[in-house]
Amino acid sequence: MELYNVKNNKLESITSKPFKLEKDIQDLIETNTQELFNLEFVKTEFTVDKYRIDSLCYDSDNNSFVIIEYKKGSSYSVIDQGYTYLQLLLNNKSDFLLELSQHFNKVLRVEDVDWSQSKIIFVSPSFNSYQKDSVNFKNLPFELYEIKRFTNGVIILNKHQSTSKESIDSLSNQKTQNVISSVNKEVKVFDEEYHLNKTNSEMGEMWDELKQRLTVLDNIEINPKKHYISLTANNKAIAYFHFRKTSIPIDIPRGNLNVDGTKSKNYFDIDDPKGIAAERSWEWKSGTKGNVYVIKWNKNTDIDYLMFLIKQKYNNLL
Repeated sequence: MELYNVKNNKLESITSKPFKLEKDIQDLIETNTQELFNLEFVKTEFTVDKYRIDSLCYDSDNNSFVIIEYKKGSSYSVIDQGYTYLQLLLNNKSDFLLELSQHFNKVLRVEDVDWSQSKIIFVSPSFNSYQKDSVNFKNLPFELYEIKRFTNGVIILNKHQSTSKESIDSLSNQKTQNVISSVNKEVKVFDEEYHLNKTNSEMGEMWDELKQRLTVLDNIEINPKKHYISLTANNKAIAYFHFRKTSIPIDIPRGNLNVDGTKSKNYFDIDDPKGIAAERSWEWKSGTKGNVYVIKWNKNTDIDYLMFLIKQKYNNLL
């Protein structure tokens, strides 16, 4: 793929500017975890036992830990390292919890964290075909991102997408399988099928139709989580879909109203002539009010009108 800058209607070639050191990648990511992954950065070079974790982060949406590891070479196993670090996390919960408590300056209990949603993110300038194939399973708590830097200051972060429907449990390597089985007793990865099994076939078909329309939008990601399926654009939330037996309620976040009366960036007001989006709000301890629109999507909902509402939030984030 060739990249160019346009100046005075003339093209100037943009070339890659490789990272010299793994630490350069780490510094960039740690400064921007919120923007890149919607994660809160907690600790760099966090040491537990004989292992050193590059970046320890926290996913406030899922109340879970996320470990980020950075690589420049390709002489390592994603599967082995990923599961080793997850096992380290689960076997040393008190150490991780203490670090998080210090970060938030409040005492946290083990039950305050959803350990089942723990995850590893690998970031590298490139992954070889063996590494990509090794994570091509449907239920792995790992994510692979390739990062590229260019001479005009542009950074590209590409996520490797798994297309397999095969479970990681099918691996035959006994040593690896023992670690995998140990971790998988507690860490769970939820897929779209898990949520579709909660609803009836009619709503399932309506979801498929809506999903097809949504995926034509640029930079859209549909991410199954434990309690919902999220719709995001550039790691910013557009909507949350909660699957029920005869309906799929949708939450569309509006933003926050601060104590001083000001609104958070991109505070969202919907244009809803039919009045199907109900307003809901709650108050944090700080006095800030969170706000959301709730849509009760069922078989009687006009899907064209639903797309009209969702696209408003999408455009609000552009």
